[in-house]
Amino acid sequence: MRKLILASSSPRRKKILTDLGLQFEVIPPEISEEVKPNESPKDFAIRCSTDKAKEVAKKHNGIIISADTIVVLENKIIGKPKDKDDAVQILKSLSGKKHQVITGITLFDSESQKLISDFVQTDVWITKLNDDDIEKYINTFEPSDKAGAYAAQGKGAVLVERVDGDFFNVVGLPVFKLYKLLKEFNIDLLKYPGNAQ
Repeated sequence: MRKLILASSSPRRKKILTDLGLQFEVIPPEISEEVKPNESPKDFAIRCSTDKAKEVAKKHNGIIISADTIVVLENKIIGKPKDKDDAVQILKSLSGKKHQVITGITLFDSESQKLISDFVQTDVWITKLNDDDIEKYINTFEPSDKAGAYAAQGKGAVLVERVDGDFFNVVGLPVFKLYKLLKEFNIDLLKYPGNAQ
């Protein structure tokens, strides 16, 4: 089997792939993540995941897995908080509302140049938060590097009232979509558990 490369610095994505029994190399990409004029959130997520894969492929050979996860509220992308005050404002904006988590996911074979990109969208409802809830959560320091200022796989799980769709997508890597895309590269996660190399 071809070498697998995760083009990401995310510890959450690394853990998901490890839990699936895959052996892989981690190579974080360096790309600009600025939204282009008139670019939809879905198109932005797909473009960023594609750019990450192509960037890593310039210097490394293998099947590259990349993803870009964004939080979207009323069609506006909500990024990572700039500081504590920004995290407060983000959580207030999400409080009591439904938002979307969109992940663009790309697989790219640097040898054959075969590239497949897709996206997954999940609806997430954050419970109604009061100022005390927000203050306590921010003091965990968990929101500082998370899009949308919360981590559904951490203490932020208590803020999530409901999820409609792929929970792993909210964490940062939609497992079912990854499984389907890997099959396009003749890699079956069920057939080779713990034995991908």
